[in-house]
Amino acid sequence: MSMLTPPGMGGRYKITGDKYPRMRRNRGRRRLAFAVIASVAALGLLGWGTLQLIDVFTGGDKADAVGAAADCTPSPSPSPSQRPVKALPKPGQITVNVLNATPRSGLAKSTADELKKRGFKIGEVGNATKEYDKKVKGTGILLGSAAATDSALPVLRTQLADAQLKTDTRTKPAEVDLIIGTGFKALATKADADKAMTTLAKPTPTPSPTKQGC
Repeated sequence: MSMLTPPGMGGRYKITGDKYPRMRRNRGRRRLAFAVIASVAALGLLGWGTLQLIDVFTGGDKADAVGAAADCTPSPSPSPSQRPVKALPKPGQITVNVLNATPRSGLAKSTADELKKRGFKIGEVGNATKEYDKKVKGTGILLGSAAATDSALPVLRTQLADAQLKTDTRTKPAEVDLIIGTGFKALATKADADKAMTTLAKPTPTPSPTKQGC
């Protein structure tokens, strides 16, 4: 009996030649493992593709809304008392030249007298120059220097609300002209003028800026 004969076989089976039996792996297990891996990969690709489609059709709005919501809480704004207010001149600090640009005589004098009663200083009283005579169609023109646009001119305008404001090259901000137009009937009543002056002297609160996204 050959030494290569397994014991118990009684020499019935012999291993001859140079070829030996090989141990083969179970093909069924290998196929199952491959199928599991392929399924996981397919699910991953399907999920990624779904997210991309959602991004395309929504433009990422939902993600932005969830990620960072806009803070729309109103910011406290300073009270009017905290804002610097430019002091307006008083009527007694303003000199008014009353000029008549209408055909009605005596209109400049009667208007100047009423302004004097209301505390304004009166300068020249007479007819308007050629530039304005019979050419002012509205109630009147208030004429002064550029520096008077936020001081003397608006104060005088409280007496004649519909008057037009204009500037010239004069250098004295406290001296202004009231050129009476053909549409003039009378100055504002004393009560209306006082109310307009009170409103003018009040500071205007600045609204707080609206936050983006609110």
